[in-house]
Amino acid sequence: MKAVVMAGGFGTRIQPLTHSRPKPMLPIVNRPMMQHTMMMLRDLGISEFIVLLYFKPEIIQNYFGDGSDLGIKITYVVPDDDYGTAGAVRLAAEYIGDENFIVISGDLVTDFDFEKIFEFHKQKNSKLSIGLTSVENPLQFGVVIANEDNIIEKFLEKPSWGEVFSDTINTGIYIIEPEILNYIPKGENFDFAKNLFPLLMSRGIDLMGYNLEGYWRDVGNPESYREVYDDILNSRVNFKIEGIIKNYADGVLYSDEEYNLSSTVKILGTVVLGKNVKIKDSVKLNNVVIGDNVTISNNCCISNSVIWEDVKIKSGVKLDNAVICSNNIIDKNVTAKAGLILAEGCEVGELASFEQDVTIWPDKKIEAASIVSHNLVWGSRYKNSIFENGTVSGKSNVELSCEMATKLAEAFAAQLPMGVKVVVGRDYNKSSRMLKRAFLGGLLSAGIDVLDLKNAPISILRYTLANSPKLAGGAHFKQDVFNPANSEITLFNEESIRIDSNSAKNIEKAFFTEKFRRVDFSQIGEIKETIHFKECLNYKSAIESKINQNIIKCGTFKVAVDLMHGSTGDIFPNILNDIGVENIVLNAYYDEHKLSNFAALKKRSDENISKIVSSLNYNMGLMIYPNAQTICFVTDEGEVLDMVKGLLVVLHLLNMYSNDEKKRVFLPTWAPDIIRFENLDIQRGKYANFKAAQMREYSLVATVDGNFAFTEFGVSRDAIYASLKVMEMLSCSHLKLSEISKMIESFYYAQEKIDCTQALKGKIMRKFLKDAKGKKSSNQDGVKIWENETDWILMIPDQYNDHLNLYIQASSEENGVALLESYTQKIQNYAKDIA
Repeated sequence: MKAVVMAGGFGTRIQPLTHSRPKPMLPIVNRPMMQHTMMMLRDLGISEFIVLLYFKPEIIQNYFGDGSDLGIKITYVVPDDDYGTAGAVRLAAEYIGDENFIVISGDLVTDFDFEKIFEFHKQKNSKLSIGLTSVENPLQFGVVIANEDNIIEKFLEKPSWGEVFSDTINTGIYIIEPEILNYIPKGENFDFAKNLFPLLMSRGIDLMGYNLEGYWRDVGNPESYREVYDDILNSRVNFKIEGIIKNYADGVLYSDEEYNLSSTVKILGTVVLGKNVKIKDSVKLNNVVIGDNVTISNNCCISNSVIWEDVKIKSGVKLDNAVICSNNIIDKNVTAKAGLILAEGCEVGELASFEQDVTIWPDKKIEAASIVSHNLVWGSRYKNSIFENGTVSGKSNVELSCEMATKLAEAFAAQLPMGVKVVVGRDYNKSSRMLKRAFLGGLLSAGIDVLDLKNAPISILRYTLANSPKLAGGAHFKQDVFNPANSEITLFNEESIRIDSNSAKNIEKAFFTEKFRRVDFSQIGEIKETIHFKECLNYKSAIESKINQNIIKCGTFKVAVDLMHGSTGDIFPNILNDIGVENIVLNAYYDEHKLSNFAALKKRSDENISKIVSSLNYNMGLMIYPNAQTICFVTDEGEVLDMVKGLLVVLHLLNMYSNDEKKRVFLPTWAPDIIRFENLDIQRGKYANFKAAQMREYSLVATVDGNFAFTEFGVSRDAIYASLKVMEMLSCSHLKLSEISKMIESFYYAQEKIDCTQALKGKIMRKFLKDAKGKKSSNQDGVKIWENETDWILMIPDQYNDHLNLYIQASSEENGVALLESYTQKIQNYAKDIA
């Protein structure tokens, strides 16, 4: 048997540790990570290794050479492009020959007994066997279900939490027979999980899954890197530490060469020293791994830390749970609380102190006596992921700084051809203005032209983008309505739809690796500034051409509108006046103070609009949130509809408006379904990664949060058009909004959040699925379980935060509360059982 080692990844998520070396070369106890795995396989009799490279290949080649120093033979394959996991292995076919082989990643730490999967593969006469294991957080892996005969039945690569159906994952360890290579096209991008496995299953070739027992960790981010060391030094993994062993009263020292340390040096727990390490007097080391050519001066106290090569630490330094990369100098009396990551080439001045969980990127200079409480490059939330559903959010001028915005723009621009134009806009907020200006600089530096709408509602920006073939993308900056200290940057593709997860990953990769395009001075982009008069006029004209104004005018429609200090105040009142709608408009101006407490603003708006509509006998009231996307409806009797009832009212109107021709509607999986609409074909599904063409298949795409996209006008959420469409449909119905509200029979619907760590999410998903057996259920997005025809509960682990989202529908409040209490108790019991 031969071994194929996958060692070509960029290591994007584990930046800045991989700033100058590929991830498989990150040191684990002073040896490259991939070396440990290769030596385990060598000790089982595998002598021929094929190493697949891509990112910084010369570093791996220079270190390992031909492998003879390690008693093995290494052949390197360096693809000229990214051919995917299986495609890269296919390029190595001539070196694999006619033997079966093991494929294994170079960036994992494990103590698996590989002989057991070898034997399993042989006994099952398998063509392809996959090593499986259970993990706490399965999101970065392929989730797998195998039947009692070990045949894999279901496989999903890198799911969202809503798609997780098990905590059993694909480890990326495969035993493969050589004929399987014939199913992999040569010279094409082809992935094991996305392409090869589904192809083999469709051809009737069984994929066998073997549950490997023991320790396994994919070292994907800085946290997991630290955790591996914690596990090794506290003997949670069967890991052989090489070197000379010397026992102390309270610890053990492993070293690559003989050391005679001062009697004043304290060794606690497990301590590992590389070569040419100098430890001065009165140093205390507790669970520490130290690389080659490191000097630690007097009176230092270092615990639970990793120090790479060529580091100088002067006297009185205190480090806890730190990762200190190569070529760093740390001056006297520096203190770092738990969690410092100091990338290579930094200088830390005397008496500097670091708060918890700070990351310093390469080649930074920390001034003497500095108090460092924030990451030097970006905020802590951007260690692994920037985007949440196409949006970057964070504390204004802290996590979302000008530097951050500029780099984000450069990463976005790197995905676009040079010379194209991007439309950019913002709300009133001064943080939005600041960040937008920094963002513009990044776009211009990459040769991107900009149409700057300045302060404009997001609906106008998206309409302009969708209807101009000259625009290749867009960006909008706004204050977070519910957290005014935060700002949000949302990026759009050329169809005016939020960028999808694949685009977000490509932008993140460019962001983390700083692979930007810097153009010649003569090719720097240009800004076309506009006060959005033309864009507003085009948008207004398009709306007025789509809305049946005569029906609204004939009905002498009267509406009260609260614009809640958002940017729609510049355009919505004009449209209402032109259409001939009698209106009262409140709060059509910017007020920073009132927007700082949105909950209080909403409460006042509820009271004011309700009184105005009911006392003046108006047809309806509207509250349009400052984001220009969310609507809250008020009936003619002054009833403020919650978001669920507001959705059902709109569906009732659309049902009546359809004229017996069924209209297609898309709703998220958690939308209520207790009410049937005979003229609506409603599809419920995962609300993400839409294409414009997909959205246009529906007349309405809506959420349960007051967002509506009527696709006859555009595919984006638009409170202005949706409000006018509701007025039109209400006029056609010859009914009052209160009458439609009363048609909706009372039922129970609730959304709840339950705290749950990332570590428990996959296991609780598995428990939920087990509980669903024998009941009507679905795992299209999360796990949905029906108790009867009307009552159900849906559980979706939150993609980004430590909680579970529960959605409950029931025919009565009594049933709904009982269902919620039952499953809340079950989740608590699940968590206790797992713990």
